Amino acid sequence: MTYTNAPKEFVRSDSQKMIAGVCGGVAEYFEIDPNLVRVLTVIGAFVSAGTVALVYLAAWMLMPQR
Repeated sequence: MTYTNAPKEFVRSDSQKMIAGVCGGVAEYFEIDPNLVRVLTVIGAFVSAGTVALVYLAAWMLMPQR
């Protein structure tokens, strides 16, 4: 039996993509529902007065696409 301890990739998703794949990539990395990440992102953007939206844009530019 062979086990690999390869680290997960933190990349934008190409299969769970609505705008840029950032929320889908985060969901795949943490193995949770992408819709939950999207809803939390929208709520966070309103609650944080747009700070989460800026973080999303930064992640869009910095996260590599798969």
